[in-house]
Amino acid sequence: MLNKLHILEIPSFFPPHGGEFCLEQARALRSAGHEVHILSCTQLSLTGDHHFYFSAPRGCWWEEEDGIECYLSFVHGVPKCVQFNEERWVNRVLSMYRDYRERYGRPDVIHAHCTKWAGVAARQIALQEGIPYFITEHLSSILYKRDFGVKWEKHRWAQKLLQEAMEEAACVIPVSEELVQDLSPFFGQGYRHHAISNIVDTPFFGQGKSAAEIAEARKRQHTMKPFRYVCLARADVYGKGLDVLAEAVKQKWFEEGNYELHIAGRGTEKLRSLFPQLNVILHGNLKKEEVRDLLWQCQALVLPSRGESQALVVFEAICSGIPVVISEAIPRSVRQAEASVVVPVGDADALARGMQQVVDIEPDAAWIEKARSVVSPESVAAQLEQLFTQR
Repeated sequence: MLNKLHILEIPSFFPPHGGEFCLEQARALRSAGHEVHILSCTQLSLTGDHHFYFSAPRGCWWEEEDGIECYLSFVHGVPKCVQFNEERWVNRVLSMYRDYRERYGRPDVIHAHCTKWAGVAARQIALQEGIPYFITEHLSSILYKRDFGVKWEKHRWAQKLLQEAMEEAACVIPVSEELVQDLSPFFGQGYRHHAISNIVDTPFFGQGKSAAEIAEARKRQHTMKPFRYVCLARADVYGKGLDVLAEAVKQKWFEEGNYELHIAGRGTEKLRSLFPQLNVILHGNLKKEEVRDLLWQCQALVLPSRGESQALVVFEAICSGIPVVISEAIPRSVRQAEASVVVPVGDADALARGMQQVVDIEPDAAWIEKARSVVSPESVAAQLEQLFTQR
């Protein structure tokens, strides 16, 4: 193993507002022998957080999350005051860092999750301390357009801050290589970058089995009827291409064949008008264990998204031993050629053909193992520690 590092993780958001990727990487790095802590300030929205906005704990406190010591805080956002909120958030993080240093000392590495705004805060700390900082970028151009508009008319200050944070980082770590090109209209490409995937809990999704054991179990299941497809996506009909999927399963091949489609994700239980068929089952939001169980009940994943920065559900499916039908919007780094049927974005007829073709892809231990080598906790930790120690 490389020399033990003291790593401070700073996420832009954290539970209950996401941030699981930060926690997973922290656990993986700790398991690899490093000292890892998390400093998290979560901004609350008056419109999005409703009651919790007023009832959330005040101040800063230490709390253990899955064995990782975390220094946590909430900051209350002011509606429509983006620059004011950014400055308050960054200043809170800088204040928390001073407390953190008193407790744990100066870290060797700062690892921010998302340039907005953890990357900006990491840059400020690095300027003061001379510590190298790295930014794992999760956000796609779709999210930046939503927050700032296409041309940044009112937010040039934000573009400048974000671009400086990227350009001065020791390395930006996009979760897929395609994300660099996706973000180039906003930030250019004048920064060092190295793509590393987010983590998939491969032992969990593989039920503790080896790749060979998964493939053998799946081969026995593959020819069972009805043939079950699963789509794991929140109810973002346009972004996730669920309207395209609806058109694909209205065709005779699906109506008259022995098929089922299971759809799960936040809000999907409300999509009955889009999917009226009896052989389409809407599960709504599922817990992690329920997602795994559903993957193991089905024989192929379908995901016709119009845009994705990574789409980890594709890796979760492949690591569970089932092939996938995906759109060309899914990054190439996510695709496993032997396990994937790739179709054009927005083409319902092509999606229908792809869903029929995937029936012929037999589960194989080789592509399960290949996916694991990209997204397993051990693999991601090894890639990160190698990057953190390069000078």
